[in-house]
Amino acid sequence: MENPVLVEVLRGDAVESRHRGAIAVVDAAGHVVAALGDHQRPVFPRSAVKALQALPLVESGAAEALDFNDAELALACSSHNGEEVHVNAARVMLMKAGLDEDALECGSQWPRRMEDVAVLHRTDATPCPLHNNCSGKHAGFLGLARTLGAPTRGYVEPDHPVQLEARAAIEQMAGIDLSAMPRGTDGCSIPTYAMPLAPLARAFACFGTGEGLEPLRAQAAERLYNACVDHPFMIAGTGRFCTEVMGALGGRVFVKTGAEGVFVAAIPELGFGIALKCDDGATRASETMMAAVIDALLELNEDEATALRPWLAPPLTNWTGRPVGSIHAVAEAFAPLRGIA
Repeated sequence: MENPVLVEVLRGDAVESRHRGAIAVVDAAGHVVAALGDHQRPVFPRSAVKALQALPLVESGAAEALDFNDAELALACSSHNGEEVHVNAARVMLMKAGLDEDALECGSQWPRRMEDVAVLHRTDATPCPLHNNCSGKHAGFLGLARTLGAPTRGYVEPDHPVQLEARAAIEQMAGIDLSAMPRGTDGCSIPTYAMPLAPLARAFACFGTGEGLEPLRAQAAERLYNACVDHPFMIAGTGRFCTEVMGALGGRVFVKTGAEGVFVAAIPELGFGIALKCDDGATRASETMMAAVIDALLELNEDEATALRPWLAPPLTNWTGRPVGSIHAVAEAFAPLRGIA
């Protein structure tokens, strides 16, 4: 099954490129409310599932024992830019667990923004694991390991107690046995498990509503949801889709990107979870796809619509700043999503 074209890239008025993809809109009971493309083909969700991986940190009592605040919990769910506030928060999380950056096994990474790279250059410094976009998640893993009394070395391995807890949380939320799914290694060295978009979307319907969850897990999901939407800058940072959309929609939507064109969302007021995959892995297209889904499903006020508009049709400019085209969602492709709420 060939997935439909969901996003087109225009140069002038002519289509220069096309991005295909698949989308699943699912409720907490696992019913597929709407779908575009092949939503049953397994995909690696990558960083899109960080909020699910953080559930054991909260429900075990580790977050409370370590006095992690909500901004730090949001960082545990983040793929951040490596800005100063992100780096400092990850450092504090480690300090609260009695550790330092040497305990991180995610690897070093340059900050995403050139402004932050320049800061390092000016001080003749190099990036460290705290700059890694996954350092908050890893600080959370290490905090959980300390609270569980598990080894902190090797916490990224599939059979480590922390990773077993994270995997079990994903399985329960998605209603899927990951042992039957392909397993790979993520960019930050933890295991990543492929799954179809439908169960992935179901996991975030449950995350956003708490429906079907045991009380302790429902409370953990609610706290993480609120932490993320209340501190959206910690989730990504300056100029990022997740930060700007969650900030603009005032808690109505949780959104989280993953590598290679994956995106998830939770919309509690509708009871829906959303998962999508851009076939070619392009972030520029996956962001536009998610913006189009939100636009189709939610009745937005003027301010919300204005904030979402740049993501629905981001302009293309050349090196002089001159407009040369645009990226836009294919309206006919998303039409079936309108009116289903």
